[in-house]
Amino acid sequence: MPYEPPPALASLSLAELTALADGRDQPPLEKWAPQRTGDSEMRIAADGAWFHQGGRITRPAMVRAFARLIMRDAAGQHWLVTPAERLTIAVDDAAFIAIDMEARTDERGAPVLAFQLNTDDLLLLGPDHRLRVGGSADQPAFYLAVRHGAEARLNRSTYGQLIDHALAVSAPDALAVESLGQRFALVPPA
Repeated sequence: MPYEPPPALASLSLAELTALADGRDQPPLEKWAPQRTGDSEMRIAADGAWFHQGGRITRPAMVRAFARLIMRDAAGQHWLVTPAERLTIAVDDAAFIAIDMEARTDERGAPVLAFQLNTDDLLLLGPDHRLRVGGSADQPAFYLAVRHGAEARLNRSTYGQLIDHALAVSAPDALAVESLGQRFALVPPA
């Protein structure tokens, strides 16, 4: 069956965004306990490009398949996990890149923010996909929790969309956004 990427976020209703965000089954990595470990010889660059043994992986389907198998442990090490083995993967910054954002309101008028990742995953900002501010006041970096400890860094344009939205809904001296009943401050660490 051929792969059909999701439509542009801007064209989707909140119901469609929710269905697409919830509709993709994920492997149960947390239930797998492979005994064999090793090195995948893979690296994810800061711009989201994937490499194996120094050569770029150019097939998006392979990247999407591998991305479903990523987890990050408490020490910050990223792994590719299958039922048979657990392989380290080098990640320069974050395993995923958030490439688009849309703001919607639910039937009660409460805000919902949706993000699309470079792997075509759709996530709704909220209790399961929290926003973390890193970097510095001069160079802030925003990260969205994806799954199994892995995160997506917001690219420049998505960061701009988030800040524009925050400026529209909050005071400039207390930038914050809300989504699915959660409030996220957009102030980088001092």
